[in-house]
Amino acid sequence: MNEELVHIFSTKQLYLAELVRQMLSDHEIHSFIVNKQDSAYKFGYIELFVHRDHVIRAKMLIQEFEEN
Repeated sequence: MNEELVHIFSTKQLYLAELVRQMLSDHEIHSFIVNKQDSAYKFGYIELFVHRDHVIRAKMLIQEFEEN
């Protein structure tokens, strides 16, 4: 994977990854979802990545999102 991208969030729920991605987008942070789940049994994780310049801000926003 690109060295400029940093993993910041993992979940087993696709809808939650999409909510976090949209929340980051609303704050002008571009993020990328990588779905590593097995398609038949749904084990594994869905991971969210952002550019390394946005890691701190994105993690703070995700923390606020999870608290609410």
